[in-house]
Amino acid sequence: IGLEMAENLHLAGLQVNVIEMLSQVMAPLDPDMAAGIHRELVQRGVGLVLGDGVKSIAALPAGGLEVTVSSGATYQADLAIMAVGVKPESDLARSAGLEIGPRGHIAVNQFMQTSDPDIYAVGDAVQVLDPVTGQPTAVPLASPANRQARTAASHITGLELPYKGTYGTSIVKVFDLVAASTGANSRRLEQAGIAYRTSTTHNYDHAGYYPGATMQTIKLLYGASDGKLLGAQVLGYHAVDRTIDTLATALIAGMTVFDIEELELAYAPPYGAAKDPVNVAGFAAANELRGDTALVTWNEVIARDPDSTGILDVRSRLEYELGTIEGAVWIPVEELRDRIDELDKSKEWIIFCARGRRGYGADRILRQNGYRSRNLTGGWNTFTLASEPQSHPIVTSTNATRSKEAPAPMLDPKLIKSDYSLNATGLQCPGPIMMLYKQMQEMEEGQTVRVSATDPGFRHDVGVWAENTGNTVLALEQEEGVITAVLSKGGPLPLLAEQPTAVANRAKTMVVFSGDLDHAIAAFIIANGAASMGQQVTMFFTFWGLNILRKPQAPPVSKNLVERMFGWMMPKGPDALRLSRLNMGGLGTAMIKKVMEEKNIDSLPKLIQAAIDSGVHVVACQMTMDMMGIKHEELFDGVTVGGVASMIGATDKANASWFI
Repeated sequence: IGLEMAENLHLAGLQVNVIEMLSQVMAPLDPDMAAGIHRELVQRGVGLVLGDGVKSIAALPAGGLEVTVSSGATYQADLAIMAVGVKPESDLARSAGLEIGPRGHIAVNQFMQTSDPDIYAVGDAVQVLDPVTGQPTAVPLASPANRQARTAASHITGLELPYKGTYGTSIVKVFDLVAASTGANSRRLEQAGIAYRTSTTHNYDHAGYYPGATMQTIKLLYGASDGKLLGAQVLGYHAVDRTIDTLATALIAGMTVFDIEELELAYAPPYGAAKDPVNVAGFAAANELRGDTALVTWNEVIARDPDSTGILDVRSRLEYELGTIEGAVWIPVEELRDRIDELDKSKEWIIFCARGRRGYGADRILRQNGYRSRNLTGGWNTFTLASEPQSHPIVTSTNATRSKEAPAPMLDPKLIKSDYSLNATGLQCPGPIMMLYKQMQEMEEGQTVRVSATDPGFRHDVGVWAENTGNTVLALEQEEGVITAVLSKGGPLPLLAEQPTAVANRAKTMVVFSGDLDHAIAAFIIANGAASMGQQVTMFFTFWGLNILRKPQAPPVSKNLVERMFGWMMPKGPDALRLSRLNMGGLGTAMIKKVMEEKNIDSLPKLIQAAIDSGVHVVACQMTMDMMGIKHEELFDGVTVGGVASMIGATDKANASWFI
């Protein structure tokens, strides 16, 4: 109720501070999930004071109120609303001699009878059973109250339909964010002495390629040994009710995470995904219980011993440059097998990516090579959300409450005229940033672009990217899970070829020797990521790497017999490449291409074209072309031909170089 009041007062144009004695709002949620509500409130402009309860409220001589909190800080206000929870009104029951619980609730049995069997009690004032922990609880919700009334009425008329307890399934909407929970949270499980594990997953609420897909976060709490579902929490913007109802049903049915893996849920692109978020949550939890991986939580990462535990960031360069965990070693998952010896085998390694999927793959690689490792559940998204400062109070001056001057409003993207518009909804990081960068290259200084994205990290990333590239974020808002930013181009981007001196110390070079599909994808993802950060990139293709640049339908050229034989034996272009491992007669290659399509990851031909369009200098080795009989006409447009001297010259001006 307090959060709903704060939202409505804010929407009415008032400055609002939410003051909470606990360290979080929404006590049924775990702290890392409540942090999502904190961020939504703060981003909307609502002040948040956590872990600092109200000490006193006093009237000011000139009018208005002064609220003093336990720390001694004061806040000026015209209106103070107390929303401190529900206290049972059980005086009548107490005076009648009925048994009362430790928190003042009326004790009842499974048929809603009080200690006097002729007196029944239902609703917010009764103490019922928590079926998960087996302990008494009280949950003031309308749905349980109605079912309790049905049980009591049935028993009065001679029917024994026992009330099985209250799981506490609830849902709330705070601005556009929806939060829901069912069953026990971490605190209640610890109080009950129940051994449990948790997993956190982030997935789109429906197929990412269908318009309007937004991210949904699911946290499962389950038995440490048997995987029995003990509780669930969900954050998102759409279809959260469907997800929590599914998980509540699974909880009441006594299902395990292994059962959740197998749930057959309705799928059509507008409504769900082929891998439903609920199924994926079950996959992640079951993988740990089977021993395929080990999970580590965000707070365990913070409390780690840095002498015995290392942090491994397996995200792309662009993601890494937008922020990482302090002390992390950065090795993209695509390079991990080749660079695994860089990791100290005496340490345990905590691995993380954006959401946990790439981290899982990296964890498997390390384990199969004899390393001790764990994957950060929820990835970077959960870590940053839970570990960032949670309190953000709005500080008012002593006479601010009676001032007629309204606070300066945030710029509304709808009111800003934009020269260009981009729709990056459904794309995962770094897709929205790469699309924005490409558009910026085509713009004149001072022109504006409006970009919409549903990747949750975009709200943070767009500001960091703009700062690094000399552009300006004019407006930023989030509505129903869609983040909209308006940016102004502040000047020529530092990647442009006519300004090499501006980026000499940030340039990157890459020798691409391999002609395998996975190596080629990794090379162009790194190149596009660096280019979108405003860095000059030179890629030098030699030997088998030249096959990546071949046109599938090249014009006829004059060749001798040996040159033609080379051409017949080698793959002709990016679509003909195979995986370096797990190719399985082409099945593995087809599978990885299908996964890329489902995840809205650009295909290799699109990555190549994006790199060329972004100003990446793609150079084919002249000597190797002569040896293998490859002609310039057979290569993609935009590829230049050069020798080793051009590569050495570019490397001399760069601050990093790769050999792939």
